[in-house]
Amino acid sequence: MMLVDVHAHMDIDGFIGKKLDIDQAITKCIKSDVVAIVSQGVNIESNRDVLKLAQKHKIIKPALGIYPVHCFEMISQGKEKEFNLEIEFIDQQLKNKKIVAIGEVGLDYKEIEPTDENKKILKDCLKKFLDLAKKYDVPIILHSRGAELDLIEFLEQEGMKNRRVIMHCFSGRKHLVQRIIDNGWFLTVPAIVARLEHFQYIARDAPLNQLLTETDSPMLSPDSNTLNDPSNVIFAIKKIAEIKKMDENEVANIIYNNYQRLFQQ
Repeated sequence: MMLVDVHAHMDIDGFIGKKLDIDQAITKCIKSDVVAIVSQGVNIESNRDVLKLAQKHKIIKPALGIYPVHCFEMISQGKEKEFNLEIEFIDQQLKNKKIVAIGEVGLDYKEIEPTDENKKILKDCLKKFLDLAKKYDVPIILHSRGAELDLIEFLEQEGMKNRRVIMHCFSGRKHLVQRIIDNGWFLTVPAIVARLEHFQYIARDAPLNQLLTETDSPMLSPDSNTLNDPSNVIFAIKKIAEIKKMDENEVANIIYNNYQRLFQQ
């Protein structure tokens, strides 16, 4: 069995007073048949840390981006020049094939008040990442808290239909899930699926050839008492297999093939 985690934050070694030893976690992942971890950058410092981790650990595949809340903060605090320089840096990494995807980027209307002005700032930032995704034909991994419909409409307007779009932990309504499927995009099933009914609906309704597995490590652990790590993608595989009444190995193989189709250049 070959397992993949397309959305983790391996540069975050802990949170809320807990500590995750990255080297131990990666050793555990390798022993648990995880063959690829797409680790997301969320700001300038995080992007550098993800690149360093990928140099140290072959299993880590770097994705660079700026989380929407950080994008908003940079622009609203007059740091647009720094933001644009980071876009140029990511462009160079893509050009040199140093990264496999753009992420974590998107829209967030939970932490950012969705006024017209704020929405424009977020969408202007996101457009720069979408332009890079189109320029280099690479996957883009998207966050959409409280902004699911707006994100889908914006992606459609920007010509992203049938491109390499991955909706990370999508929490929108069922009709929006169908719209994602119709646009030829991908949805992730997180390891926490056993505890959250919404992701069970996604596992049930989305075609298997449009599904991927993730953990969002070290957050969203299937066990609320421990930090998450990418070895837990097995829980997503097991739940998908149960819901679709398929063999676990077959599900894992199809999802691995989905990963290869999207991420391998």
